[in-house]
Amino acid sequence: MEIMLIAVVGPVIRCEWQLGNWQVALVTTMVFFGYMVSSVIFGVLADRYGRWKILVISFIWGAYFSLLTSFSPSYIWFVFLRTMVGCGVSGHAQGLIIKTEFLPTKYRGYMLPLSQVFWLAGSLLIIGLASVINSTIGWRWLVRAASLPGIILILVFKFIPESARYNVSCGNEKAALATLQWIAKMNRSVMPEGKLVEPVDEKRGRFKDLMDPKYLRTTLQIWIIWLTISFAYYGVILASAELLEKNLVCSTKGGSVKEETGEISEAVQSPCFCHLFAPSDYQIMFISTVGEIALNPLNILGINFLGRRLSLTITMGCTAVFFLLLNICTSSMGLIGFLFMLRAFVSANFNTIYIYTAEVYPTTMRALGLGTSGSLCRIGAMVAPFIAQVLMNASFLGALCLFASVCVVGAISAFTLPIETKGRALQQMK
Repeated sequence: MEIMLIAVVGPVIRCEWQLGNWQVALVTTMVFFGYMVSSVIFGVLADRYGRWKILVISFIWGAYFSLLTSFSPSYIWFVFLRTMVGCGVSGHAQGLIIKTEFLPTKYRGYMLPLSQVFWLAGSLLIIGLASVINSTIGWRWLVRAASLPGIILILVFKFIPESARYNVSCGNEKAALATLQWIAKMNRSVMPEGKLVEPVDEKRGRFKDLMDPKYLRTTLQIWIIWLTISFAYYGVILASAELLEKNLVCSTKGGSVKEETGEISEAVQSPCFCHLFAPSDYQIMFISTVGEIALNPLNILGINFLGRRLSLTITMGCTAVFFLLLNICTSSMGLIGFLFMLRAFVSANFNTIYIYTAEVYPTTMRALGLGTSGSLCRIGAMVAPFIAQVLMNASFLGALCLFASVCVVGAISAFTLPIETKGRALQQMK
């Protein structure tokens, strides 16, 4: 909800504060700048002090600043507070780490992609709320609605256990055993006989471990893949908003919009391109967003039968193809179809790389590995607004070719990854 919020609030604040394209793009860029800076910090802290603590802190931080955003008196305050929200959201990835470290090897490839259902639910919910709230009580109440789930989740953290793998890695066998006993009781089962035996590694969450010869090539290629996927994902979200807001697909010049009557839209002639979404625009966004789960069954099959690397290579290659297909002047239904498939493929990319990154690193550096990857990928997310919201108005084909080329680079990096994690047990020690 917090990420999709940027796309549906952009046109409204553009009109309220008379913003230019670069100013609207800067909002998204600064959100991901905050994400980039804090993601590494949260990753280091999670490997040293625990996943659960960082997850709680990140939710409190994100919910607090999200709520404050709704009281922004100016554009500058809005940008600053959304940057703080980006800092908080970066720690939410520790939830995936906890889940990964509890799931058995044979179920990880099936269960982790299903998390996308909840990401989709949040995206659809914020689009639905925006279609009603933006035109009635205003965007500030939409921001408050988006912060509500984060506030509620803080109240249920007592039901979320710390990772038993993490507790074992830092020598806290007693806490790990208590967690496993609680799980056994919940499942009406019994603990296996024996005791937990695992060597303790005091050297946890060290950046230089990512540069170890054993992981150096993997780390560098993972960073490239994360960057390209993030660039494509947020590019298509923001490009969708631009395509709907300004109808660029069939225009003859960047920035000129031809309506069905053949006349140039007066709204687009204004210096701030003030044009609010119509109900039909929200419907198209809703339908294209559903695409994020359209390929989930095939994505799960690909991850488990083709492997993480080949599956990611295929979906990234298809992402590049559909970016280029967007350049075809087509009907409204054709545009919806292209956006639908694009969202499906970029979502599949994220599914696979999240799983691969969580599996390829050992427990002592898993949170840091995911944190640094998440941080580097925000560079792609920071650049994407200026391509989707600025360059696209100047050169529509140029922007789409750039998105496609970056996806091809990501596909090559995925295909040449040195380690395949399919069927491999999680590594506890380096």
